[in-house]
Amino acid sequence: MKKNMGQKDKLVRVVIAFIIAVLFYYQIISGIIGVALLLFAIAILLTSLFRFSPLYKIIGIDTNKNGN
Repeated sequence: MKKNMGQKDKLVRVVIAFIIAVLFYYQIISGIIGVALLLFAIAILLTSLFRFSPLYKIIGIDTNKNGN
């Protein structure tokens, strides 16, 4: 599995996931939409952890400029 996500992309995903988690924790977002957004946050957090996005692979995007 070749890394296809750069550092800036990874940082943006982590920040978005953190914001969603905080909003869910303080019940600013709740219900089905809150749970759906929380699952989305988990998904983008996992993709940033592995620096691999299956959607990027399908589309052919590679934001990893270093190649490592």
